[in-house]
Amino acid sequence: MMPGLSVVCSAVIVLFGAVCSVFIFCEYLIYYAAILQCGWPGIDHGAPAAEKSAGGQPNAEVLRAMVLSDTHLLGAVGGHWFDKLRREWQMERAFQTALALLRPEVVFILGDVFDEGKWSSPKNWEDDVCRFQKMFRHPSDTELVVLVGNHDIGFHYEMDWFKLQRFEKAFNTTSTRMVTKKGVNFLLVNSVALHGDGCPICQSVEKQLYTLSRNLNCSLLQSSIIKEFCRDAWTYPPTPPIILQHYPLYRVSDAGCTGRDAAPPEERHLLFREKYDVLSQEASHRLLQWFKPRLVLSGHTHSGCQVLHDNQYTEISVPSFNWRNRNNPSFILGSFSPSGYGLSKCFLPEESTVIALYCSTGASLLLLPLVHCLWIRGLLRCLNFCPISKHKSL
Repeated sequence: MMPGLSVVCSAVIVLFGAVCSVFIFCEYLIYYAAILQCGWPGIDHGAPAAEKSAGGQPNAEVLRAMVLSDTHLLGAVGGHWFDKLRREWQMERAFQTALALLRPEVVFILGDVFDEGKWSSPKNWEDDVCRFQKMFRHPSDTELVVLVGNHDIGFHYEMDWFKLQRFEKAFNTTSTRMVTKKGVNFLLVNSVALHGDGCPICQSVEKQLYTLSRNLNCSLLQSSIIKEFCRDAWTYPPTPPIILQHYPLYRVSDAGCTGRDAAPPEERHLLFREKYDVLSQEASHRLLQWFKPRLVLSGHTHSGCQVLHDNQYTEISVPSFNWRNRNNPSFILGSFSPSGYGLSKCFLPEESTVIALYCSTGASLLLLPLVHCLWIRGLLRCLNFCPISKHKSL
């Protein structure tokens, strides 16, 4: 083989290997690199000392839950096909990697599962659900619990029984209910229906919430008078619930929110609209008074925030899980016991990092042929100017 051709072949092989390595890292290994930095928190809120050790092996009474929000799977109408393909691949790899490494017992998704559920045709809805089930497939020992959001059934003025019931059927759920695991009560709320205007779905949800509140308070209180009143009540573990819902409780803005996943500084002082960006003050007050939760987890804003309501009720807003909504998606890891909880945040790879890796690789690919040509040109010039010895024949 000619020396020049050998050099070209070697360069092509090195080039191909580099491209494959970058692709494998950016599309597979980068999720392991990010999620391997995450771990289950210990119980550090409201628990006795005996429960505060959940570092390595989990206590049998501690529930490990993963909480994410606002996946916004694109539908048939909006979004470019490549955008859809790219975002779904990212979420699938992130979710499957998290399941493999962290092995949660339950995963909660806090609504806005779909981006176009509020206007999807029956055929498009079935296609979207099938894609969701493929992306968020999970082993039998992990339960997936999905809450409803405004993009799934529409804002209050777009919501109807048909959209709500097809969502509940697709995910085998009731939009407002109590889920109890290992003695921990999780209250799932259809916050889209807390508009307070007496609409049929609103009345139904408020009635369910009142019944759940009565049953839970009957489980918490033990006096003889209460027992008589609670004779036909459903019994739950006697512990305050953790509220899960799509809309955040009422707050004026994100001005007090900080951290890597908070809203951009230029957006934090924008005032929230009641019943659109956050629940109304009335609905928020009612939830807090009826249930007195030890924690509230919500989504909808696509950014992270921690708020203390009435100086005693902590709410955590969970950022979007979709790179279409933010550069640095994340999710919550929660360790829950009947008397306490601990939370930690797991950040996924930043999209800007992936783009930078691809761009630097592309730039290298463009520069390498130029460098090679210059090297060959220099070599030829050197050969042309080198003296060649001549021998006379005897």
